Amino acid sequence: MKVIALVGATGVGKTRVAIELCQRLGGEIVGADSVQVYRGFDIGSGKPSTDELAGVPHHLIDVVEPDASIDAARYAELADAAIADIASRGKVPIVVGGTGLWLRALLRGLVEAPPVDAALRARLEARWRADRGIALHRRLREVDPASARSVHANDMVRVVRALEFHAQTGRALGAVRREHALGAPRYDAFVLWLELEREPWELAVAARVGAMLAAGWVQEVRQLLETHGPDLRGLGAVGYREVVEHVRDGLPIDETRSRITRATRLYGKRQRTWFKGDPSVDLQCAPDAALQDSMLERIEAHLGPRSAPVP
Repeated sequence: MKVIALVGATGVGKTRVAIELCQRLGGEIVGADSVQVYRGFDIGSGKPSTDELAGVPHHLIDVVEPDASIDAARYAELADAAIADIASRGKVPIVVGGTGLWLRALLRGLVEAPPVDAALRARLEARWRADRGIALHRRLREVDPASARSVHANDMVRVVRALEFHAQTGRALGAVRREHALGAPRYDAFVLWLELEREPWELAVAARVGAMLAAGWVQEVRQLLETHGPDLRGLGAVGYREVVEHVRDGLPIDETRSRITRATRLYGKRQRTWFKGDPSVDLQCAPDAALQDSMLERIEAHLGPRSAPVP
């Protein structure tokens, strides 16, 4: 089955490009964002606006309760169903997002891992809590540099998972994923990596953070904390954890804005590292270039002859 995928760093403009492509190609969007799937995580995740959601059908947004969990394997199952539904109606599935592991799970499948060793996981999580992951991330850099570059030092789940894999197999998960990505794909996908030059992207990130705070991001986080408590997985996402510090610990709002902007830039660098090393990516271009006639011709050539969409 043929799909189009738009990938790239946060704040690069994927949603805008995807909506216009959908309008031109007769497509529908399948989200690939590990925060936008959660209900209630609206402002800080950059979730499409009400008008954007009304203008083009979106799938896999607001599909998980805030206190539930979803992993890459479950995401791929849900995305498979959405893509099959879209294609059955003669529409073009356009996968959009920046969560690299989820995109790889969908397009290439997941690496087979040993069964969870509960005792090993408990030991690693205890070591994490002892110093907020400093020692474990240092260890990850030693045994699995590829994973260490793509996983944030504060991401306990992914750091622990990578170290578990190494302890159980003696192999680096990042290298194994790289090998796995060279295997047979699950979809015939045209993967377009959207990229901005550094300075325009950093300016866009700063403006985006300011707009999110002005739109009520602090109130959104306060409501999530009051309703569900501090242990929601989504509250550990980039930006959300800094707003939690503002609400819970009184971090000044100007410092909060600066920390979110800095953390978002670091996250964007990790996203670039991931996609730069992903052999599934067919082409890199600026967001506006993705909408030029020459690019649309390449996308149409990939899709090939199509039947008329089902009303």
